[in-house]
Amino acid sequence: MSTLKSTIDSLAADFAHKLITAIKGASLQEIISVTGGSSPTRRGRPPALARVEAPKAPPRKGKGGRLARRSPEAVAKTKAEIIGLLAKNPKGLRAEEIRAKLGLAKQELPRPISDALTEKLITKKGEKRATTYFKK
Repeated sequence: MSTLKSTIDSLAADFAHKLITAIKGASLQEIISVTGGSSPTRRGRPPALARVEAPKAPPRKGKGGRLARRSPEAVAKTKAEIIGLLAKNPKGLRAEEIRAKLGLAKQELPRPISDALTEKLITKKGEKRATTYFKK
């Protein structure tokens, strides 16, 4: 058994020595072509990874996470929905009521409401959570 072990060790050492000698004698381009790697001067993703499509991130993270950036058109659409909802409720609505009726996230509401107030399309009465919004 010790003869078999010594023979295997000798063959493995000889193989490793010949492999290292072959690699040292080869050019870098030849090594890259044989191993299927990319050129070191190439920038960016390796070809194999470039073909794989990255999964699309969900528009929202967990509770309290950031929203995906909305386009000005999306903000204007939300603003129009808020104004339409307030027109149907002459007694006014609080922010959480608006959110519930339109199915919006907490972070989606401040910008359209702020824009509508700035443009004097709606008015508000009260402070903090007691603020009620009305169509002008």
